Amino acid sequence: MDRLQTMSVFVAVAEEGGFAPAARRLSISPPSVTRAISELEIRLGCRLFHRTTRSVHLTEAGERYLGDCRRILAEVEEADRHAAGIHAEPRGTVSVTGSAMFGSIVMTPILLDLLDRYPDLSVSTLFVDRIVHVVDEGIDVAVRIADLPDSSLTAIRVGAVRRVLCASPSYLAKRGRPQHPADLDAHDVIHFTSMAPAREWVFEKDGRQTRYRPSSRFHVNTAAAAINGAEHGRGITRVLSYMIAPQLKAGGLEILMPDYEPPVVPVHVVHKEAGHTSARVRAVIDHLVQHLRRHPVLANE
Repeated sequence: MDRLQTMSVFVAVAEEGGFAPAARRLSISPPSVTRAISELEIRLGCRLFHRTTRSVHLTEAGERYLGDCRRILAEVEEADRHAAGIHAEPRGTVSVTGSAMFGSIVMTPILLDLLDRYPDLSVSTLFVDRIVHVVDEGIDVAVRIADLPDSSLTAIRVGAVRRVLCASPSYLAKRGRPQHPADLDAHDVIHFTSMAPAREWVFEKDGRQTRYRPSSRFHVNTAAAAINGAEHGRGITRVLSYMIAPQLKAGGLEILMPDYEPPVVPVHVVHKEAGHTSARVRAVIDHLVQHLRRHPVLANE
């Protein structure tokens, strides 16, 4: 086998979780798969899989090599399509990532609208609350809610969200409305830990920062849990503004102390293709940028 064929075999084994399933996927014999992987490991000088009688798992080197192989094979496929004269029509699969709640609430309807527009295009999403390494994990497009470090990736700003305090009307009627960060000492706080890994809330007014360390009996690791607790009148929590848009509209939650909100958190569409951008990836980027820039939950610039 040539190198590209061997890469395809490696990717199939990694994705199928075994040599026999990979052979069926590629319509080749299991011994051919075994031989290709063995020759590849010898050429690279490292093991790519941990093998047992019941399972096959990637080694650390295999994890890194998988991302590179996916990227190279996708580029070769795109080059073939470009040479065949079908580059202008978006087709094929594009992988997209974003945070779990933003992906569910905001990105999913936009991506479904995109699929209606381009019947030959497919989208594979990875909505998770962790930093996804675009290049290493073979992701085409990402939506990042954060200040971005300098990198080789291309970023297009589409808006911003706010870090807001909120509580239910019933809680505020019973406990009063705080006017200053120091007033929070007299309130029940639901601490959404992902919003403040250092267990500190930062406020800002007139260019001056105030740091507050919330004292809480209820620490949660998901925005949904924090919002649910606040809706049920169990305290004040801090989340990103888009997360509570439905509750604000329905009157189930109210924003507190807007004058003390820290600077907004920018939202970017990020991709790894510089210069030459495939039609399928460009279609996704353009669609996300267009719709996110006019989405009401990002109208905070």
